[in-house]
Amino acid sequence: MASRRSPVPFIAAGVVGILLIVGIRLLVGGGSDDGNAGGGTTPATAGTGIPTPTARPDCVPVSVAASSEKAALLGKIAVSYSQSGRTVNGACYDITVRSVASGTAETALANDWDPDVYGAQPDVWTPAASTWIGLLRNDLQTNDKPADLVPDTTESVTSTPLVLAMPEPMATAMDWPKKELGWADVLGMVEAKGGWASKGHQEWGTFTLGKTNPNSSTSGLAATVGTLVAATGTSSDLTLADLKDAKVRDFAEKVERSVIHYGDTTLTYLSNLQRADDAGAALNYVSAVAVEEKSVLDYNAGNPSGDPATLGKHKPPRVPLVAIYPKEGTLYSDSPYVVLNATWSTPEKQAGAKDFLEYLRLPEQQKVFTDANFRTYDGKAGTPITSSKYVDADGVKITLKPPAANVLAGVRDLWTELRKPARVLLVLDVSGSMGQPAGTEGATRLDLAKKAAINGLDQLTDTDEVGLWAFTSGMNSPQEFYTELTPIAPLKADRADIKSQIDALSPSKATPLYAVTRAASDFMTGSEDDSKINAVVLMTDGQNEYTPDSDLDGLLDKLTRSGQENGVRIFTIAYGEDADLGTLQKISEATRAAAYDARKPESINKVFADVLSNF
Repeated sequence: MASRRSPVPFIAAGVVGILLIVGIRLLVGGGSDDGNAGGGTTPATAGTGIPTPTARPDCVPVSVAASSEKAALLGKIAVSYSQSGRTVNGACYDITVRSVASGTAETALANDWDPDVYGAQPDVWTPAASTWIGLLRNDLQTNDKPADLVPDTTESVTSTPLVLAMPEPMATAMDWPKKELGWADVLGMVEAKGGWASKGHQEWGTFTLGKTNPNSSTSGLAATVGTLVAATGTSSDLTLADLKDAKVRDFAEKVERSVIHYGDTTLTYLSNLQRADDAGAALNYVSAVAVEEKSVLDYNAGNPSGDPATLGKHKPPRVPLVAIYPKEGTLYSDSPYVVLNATWSTPEKQAGAKDFLEYLRLPEQQKVFTDANFRTYDGKAGTPITSSKYVDADGVKITLKPPAANVLAGVRDLWTELRKPARVLLVLDVSGSMGQPAGTEGATRLDLAKKAAINGLDQLTDTDEVGLWAFTSGMNSPQEFYTELTPIAPLKADRADIKSQIDALSPSKATPLYAVTRAASDFMTGSEDDSKINAVVLMTDGQNEYTPDSDLDGLLDKLTRSGQENGVRIFTIAYGEDADLGTLQKISEATRAAAYDARKPESINKVFADVLSNF
């Protein structure tokens, strides 16, 4: 089987055109899951919204690369650290925090952290979980890099366990809270005849799972490990032998088949669930989502992003989520604090970094974390957890240890084999504006987009099914506004043809955005395959310019009704400064998908990688 989202193409896709100083993801403003988190998209502009202490000319600067879900809190604490007057051997330090997705930072560190690509080189890396440290150690060895970049032991600064978040009525139907639930119960519901009808709720349909891509997301990786451990029937350490066990593989593959689509962050699911709840349809979107405990509290507060700046701006949901702590055991996102032994750092900076760690673990700073729905570094719950009936301070009965580095690498590879296959229609804009210069010498917007699309295809397996449409007005085709260049078929058969067709695209006339969206939705809905992730990836650099179809409200109504009845989702990419970002967001929201922002054309390669992490 062809490699899918293996480290090599994933790294390659991330290196070309990545702009960590740009907030690439449209729908994510903060987020409590670090996928971005990662690979994966940094959900907020690095530095934006993160407090920064006033630089003191006599103090040594220390750079911290932090996972997105806690970066703003670390920035807040960094300001108080600066104001505290602390010194180390007479030296003072200014701590600067940047939000860098754990997967992205792991990739950067495994490849010497190019500052032109990833931004300032950090003195400290604090990913969401220790699993990323294990993967870094494995990748450093694979890349023949010095293994001592990361110390043998690290300390945690805060924590939150992985849970299965379920709408309360669904959890109750499965006998929560009287019965302990876990991955075996998920599998039972996946295999149950009639799905939710087996629990007396035919109106809820089949059991569906929201789970992020383990190559990019901390929760996705933790959920994959948790599923595999559950499949062994024990809570002992996961081994390479377990990954070869036919029973384990079968269990995990069946769970993966219930996934509605993957993604780079759980916020896609939580935001869509909030909109479904607003419309009175919370029980018709997803049955469970693998998230961190903190996310359950954030969602129930009406703030699924977990961003303190948006708290209180949306009412709590009518249907709250409850946290299911898998009875087979679960991993913690333990936020390790890694003082890097890097060539670009210095002993003086490392001394300041270690002092900031001591400051972070003081009771006053730990309360900053627990007030924001985290637990302390040693797992103790704060008031938001102990006062909520939807989470349980003592819910984690079995804490799993992160697998060994080589086993974690094996988990990534196994997921590539077992994940749910995709059936994707690429719909690419070839209107005249795609011929505009794109800021790179001699390149147009279309040149960059073609390269990004071709690179992105390398992340899909030979068994994934992909088709290609190009759209603009006045085309020499029966539809006039689009043409089918390659019919949907397994990539094993048409990979070379699709790449050739993409490479041959050239810019032409106007942008029939609404018409082609309608046509693509109808086509995919009419040929939907329930065993696959059915989706459209639509990229455009303009606004609708096709007068025969200018009814946006009618389109959105149709997409909303269709989205409630089937699993076809439309992931949109707003490409270039003239793209109609707001409309594309509405289209994706109507189909319970996500919109991506590539208004800086040079970011398109990274954005394509993030979009394809949904499959």
